[in-house]
Amino acid sequence: MTWLITGGAGYIGAHVVRAMLEADERAVVYDDLSTGIPERVPSDVPVVIGSTLDAETLERTIREHSVTGVVHLAAKKQVGESMDLPLHYYRENVEGLRVLLSAVTDAQVPSFVFSSSAAVYGMPDVDLVREETPCAPMSPYGETKLAGEWLVRATGRATGLSTASLRYFNVAGAATPQLADTGVFNLIPMVFEKLTENAPPRIFGDDYPTPDGTCVRDYIHVVDLAEAHVAAARALQASPGRAMTLNIGRGEGVSVREMIDRINALTGYDRPPVTTPRRPGDPARVVASADRIATELGWKAKYDVQDMITSAWAGWVRLHPEASRS
Repeated sequence: MTWLITGGAGYIGAHVVRAMLEADERAVVYDDLSTGIPERVPSDVPVVIGSTLDAETLERTIREHSVTGVVHLAAKKQVGESMDLPLHYYRENVEGLRVLLSAVTDAQVPSFVFSSSAAVYGMPDVDLVREETPCAPMSPYGETKLAGEWLVRATGRATGLSTASLRYFNVAGAATPQLADTGVFNLIPMVFEKLTENAPPRIFGDDYPTPDGTCVRDYIHVVDLAEAHVAAARALQASPGRAMTLNIGRGEGVSVREMIDRINALTGYDRPPVTTPRRPGDPARVVASADRIATELGWKAKYDVQDMITSAWAGWVRLHPEASRS
């Protein structure tokens, strides 16, 4: 199989490329490099620079590289930004997906793995979020991911395309320091940044209906996430016409305050956080049930939160050596 990995030069995408190669699958990266870093991609993996809105380049890439499956990760993904730029998010995430699916079905590519998100659930009033939990996204970002799932599923029904929509929970960690997340949009790197600046980490709201008043999330190591993509891709390859929607998480909630305490302890810093107002679109608690993916794919997360913080910190210190306390 040759898998076209859109967004393959990004943080998650580069880990998926790595996992595919380790599983003896071939990979081709398609990325507009708006946030992707070409150096993350192994030198023997082809990289095509292009947008998912560019039908001609997509069609040529699929044809020239004899693509037999697609893992679609390319997307805009910042919740707060999506509140300010909804038209941009719908264009990039929904129209880009439509153009890609058109190229895929025209070329009769049989398998399609879609990067979705726990943001589709919104603020579920349940202890563990299951795939059948009603979806009520709270941001344009979450809306575009849910619309993307609908589009992927409908295309599969109409054409026989095998599809998997993978709902990521909070991704963290790194396989190697070189592949670490360079963006400062998620909790762990945001805390790292503040500590490096000798400033207190921020908590966005401490009046949520949770045990310590701060948001609770389910964190998943990016290496586990990447291996889930390989498992899904191979399941689609083995079962033509299959359609799956799966959570990818650990089933364990960690609050923002608890995560900051763990980061302080691991890094050697001791900076209590300060509380600032809530951010729009942030639900109080979102923790996955990972039962379905265990049953359908035999997949289970291997790494814990400590592994995520440790590996993410190694990547951060590589780029910000002044942060090290050793």
